[in-house]
Amino acid sequence: MRSLPRPVTLEKQIRATDSGHRRIAAAIGLGLALGAGPISSPAAGPAAAQEAERLGAILQGLDKTTARVSTIEAPLDRPARFGTLQIVARACHKKPPTETPESTAFLEIVDIRPDSPAIPVFTGWMYASSPAVSAMEHPVYDVWVVDCRAIAPPEEPEELEELGEPGELGEDREPEILEIGEPPAE
Repeated sequence: MRSLPRPVTLEKQIRATDSGHRRIAAAIGLGLALGAGPISSPAAGPAAAQEAERLGAILQGLDKTTARVSTIEAPLDRPARFGTLQIVARACHKKPPTETPESTAFLEIVDIRPDSPAIPVFTGWMYASSPAVSAMEHPVYDVWVVDCRAIAPPEEPEELEELGEPGELGEDREPEILEIGEPPAE
């Protein structure tokens, strides 16, 4: 007598599917660990790298002594100042618009006062949706994450026209002495 094949239970199907997903995730993780880098589209080239360099954290800070709230733009890996605090944003992530809105930033905050050594105040992730989860404790300032977005690079100072040594007017110019109310000669 021939036996009929056993029916496959739903539990076995779930285990088989789950183990397949685990194998795929392990392969991707192994590739990242070996230096393959994150998976990206071919269009992500130098323009994407420049965009990532300009990203930064948008923070808000409260000065408790004056009750003023200030917006702070903290470019990645560059210090930003707020009162006596020096804030360095090391990473900033924002979920895509199709998901639940959330911005997170990894911040290093140091209190720098002229009369004492620098004191680390906060190092860790801050979440825009729930700032109380990992809050900075400081007697004078509160800082929280608002958003992650592109920040304009700092403007370079315009070059000043070279005028020469003090007291020099140039070969073709002589000083004019004008009386009050007299128009300059052309």
